[in-house]
Amino acid sequence: MKLEGKAALVTGAGSGIGQAAAELFASAGASVAVVDLNLAAASATVDKITETGGQAVAIAADVSSADQISPAVDQAARRLGRLDILYNNAGVPAAGSVLDADEDDWEHCFDVNVKGTFLTSKAAIPHLQKDGGGSIINQASVSALVGVRGLAAYSAAKGAVVSLTRTMALDLAPMGIRVNALCPGTVFTPLMEPLMRERGGGSIEKGLEITAEKYPIGRIGRPHEIASAALFLASDEASFVTGSIFTVDGGMTAQ
Repeated sequence: MKLEGKAALVTGAGSGIGQAAAELFASAGASVAVVDLNLAAASATVDKITETGGQAVAIAADVSSADQISPAVDQAARRLGRLDILYNNAGVPAAGSVLDADEDDWEHCFDVNVKGTFLTSKAAIPHLQKDGGGSIINQASVSALVGVRGLAAYSAAKGAVVSLTRTMALDLAPMGIRVNALCPGTVFTPLMEPLMRERGGGSIEKGLEITAEKYPIGRIGRPHEIASAALFLASDEASFVTGSIFTVDGGMTAQ
């Protein structure tokens, strides 16, 4: 039980990678605060965890709003009794090049992916420090590391998360808080379905087939594979790892 006795907060945990991480963290012994914009989705994740004997609480909050996420983090620490791990997983996609990207989409993408990471971390750090340090995992993307056509806002936002991660690692190391970023390749989650359908000319299956061609491993990722990497970074087994950018991308960036 790698996380026995620890408490974790996972944002965007109502579905996809966040849900997989919340379930995996709980199975590894952690009590988990499942935070999501959608309370029903968060509660469904909690139900899955408690059905298998895990401990979890559901909390609704918009990570891009300080008025919502700050009290949500405080509530999580209070209900769990402590806070040792923060997984800033919540994020939104945004399509379009610089020529055709919508300004509102650009701002929303940065508000959730970058500002949300900043605000949630800011609220969590005092709790992590009080409880002796811990681990922060920021969700970035391979699009932060290589150019991806038609993802101007998303790539820029995830690039900002990578830079923020490195700076946070330096600032928080004296507090005993490790900060790392995960850069997943394409992972099939509910958020990816519209993009896959568009890429496949209306067919999700065709979109998946086209996307898989970019990956030497021959397929796209699965949520539990990213969650497994997050589990390592959350655990004491990664006690000498901070400021690192982990690619979990089926070899996509090795080309």
